[in-house]
Amino acid sequence: MKTFKRDQSIGLIETRTVQIPIPPGGLTLENGGVLPELTVAYETYGELTSARDNVVFICHALTGDAHAAGYHSPDDKTPGWWDDMIGPGKGLDTNRFHVICANILGGCKGTTGPASLNPATGQPYGAQFPSITIGDIVDTQHRFLKHLGITSLHAVVGGSFGGMLVLEWSLRYPDVPKHCICVASAASLSTQALAFDIVGREMITNDPGWMDGNYYGSGKRPKDGLAAARMLGHITYLSPEIMTRKFGRKKKDLAREERFSTRFEVESYLQHQGEKFVERFDSNSYLHITHAMDSYDLVEKYGDLKTAFQKVKARFLVVALSSDWLFPPEQSLEIASALVQIGKPVSYCLLKAPYGHDAFLVDIEHLSQMICTFIGGCPDCSSASPVAVKRDDYELIANLIEPGTRVLDLGCGDGDLLSLLATNRHTSGMGVDIDLHHLISAMNKKLDVLQGDIDEDLSMIPDHSYDYVILSQTLQVVRQPREVLHQMLRIAREGIVSFPNFANWYNRLVLGMTGRMPKTEALPFEWYNTPNIHMATWRDFLNLCREDNIRVKTIIPLAGNPFSRILVAAGFRNLGAERILVNIARP
Repeated sequence: MKTFKRDQSIGLIETRTVQIPIPPGGLTLENGGVLPELTVAYETYGELTSARDNVVFICHALTGDAHAAGYHSPDDKTPGWWDDMIGPGKGLDTNRFHVICANILGGCKGTTGPASLNPATGQPYGAQFPSITIGDIVDTQHRFLKHLGITSLHAVVGGSFGGMLVLEWSLRYPDVPKHCICVASAASLSTQALAFDIVGREMITNDPGWMDGNYYGSGKRPKDGLAAARMLGHITYLSPEIMTRKFGRKKKDLAREERFSTRFEVESYLQHQGEKFVERFDSNSYLHITHAMDSYDLVEKYGDLKTAFQKVKARFLVVALSSDWLFPPEQSLEIASALVQIGKPVSYCLLKAPYGHDAFLVDIEHLSQMICTFIGGCPDCSSASPVAVKRDDYELIANLIEPGTRVLDLGCGDGDLLSLLATNRHTSGMGVDIDLHHLISAMNKKLDVLQGDIDEDLSMIPDHSYDYVILSQTLQVVRQPREVLHQMLRIAREGIVSFPNFANWYNRLVLGMTGRMPKTEALPFEWYNTPNIHMATWRDFLNLCREDNIRVKTIIPLAGNPFSRILVAAGFRNLGAERILVNIARP
């Protein structure tokens, strides 16, 4: 996990508040309530350009606030909640971007919420604070930014609840953000996540100190209920692996043990989290915000996600976390899949993160790298993986591609082939690769990429959505090559496949003379560490195409060795070819 020292922080930061102009009759919310005024608390980091075109807006998580980075005073021991992400040279590089984070509507850190004074009564709103939705929150964020003179966003970024706000930004204001980054989120909560929120709210509202929301000024607060809700919620933020690693069944030495309490360290930890939360958060805000999150459901509103995303214009980056069981990876993949199926520009990755849902806050090295690469603020990310060697078959592949067409590259690596095609053949398209470093390098070339397993994840790509699917030097590493070929021709009208030819004369010679597996430029691995699991020959491939009624349009033998070239020229192509390039099509 990457960490940053205090002297690498953005430094001293002030939270500011601003009164936002609203209509004369008040600000009408989606559920019918009206607010007579609107105050927003916010922080900014980095300089705004004269063109106002470098703004990145951060949507904080459920119990976050505007203080995303830096310190409030020289004695402040705790930086903003995303301090590792925001600052010079970090994921959101303040040398390039003007980063803004605002406390959400309904919050309790300076933006209008239940604890704010109602100008009509001079008392806190309490139970009189109107019901809010995620749509209301995004509308007030848009109103706030417009008040600052900002009408376009280079990017809007959010994780968890903040990711839902990002989705809503892309739908309500499709012309405003150029990039949308949705991390560990969903188009609606799962039933299990709903259940945790419901129980948490029950804990608060059943606390005698809640007093139907009118506890301000009473000298009472639903402290026990809020602490218990936080303890319950905090369990969902951590993975079982991290819980076991941090606590297991370790016990503490206690001078005295309360009845029914335990000596387990995990109990003390959760109690500490609950006590800290009560000191900084308001129960009514927790009730309103969790209710808004629970009610958010794009499928219920639009019928399906493909319909919901039809008007999206921003490039999307969707990031899932492998050990997240509050917002499981399949929910992020569902978002990415819907965008892919309607042809929207989207990249998707699954980060290996053992910390669970909280990983986007605490385990951010790769997330930081991905974000800065995606929004174009990370010149160093071009070195995220080794520089690829331009292969001799790339130009041959390019010659088989018609200009201006759409291309899907399976096993795209660093994206060099897609970049070549975009430059020389003016193509558009997307890459698929399983390696995270490859994805980062490809995104650094402004390519859309999906992290996925070619054997398992092609089903998300719709029929006839591309003109060409390329499988370059990858056929031999997939588990089900026959199925992959058929998937290629389901997705596109033509496929381009290249693979090592195991029948090459040198391979035969080595195997025949030494009895050992050959090792060549086309097959550079030892038998025990090779990724190649399905070795084939020229004749094997042609025979499969005949059996499966796949049309072979063009077949090109590739030979670098002089003797191999002589054999190919003499007509002994299966003997001479070191690699084979084939253009296939539907019958």
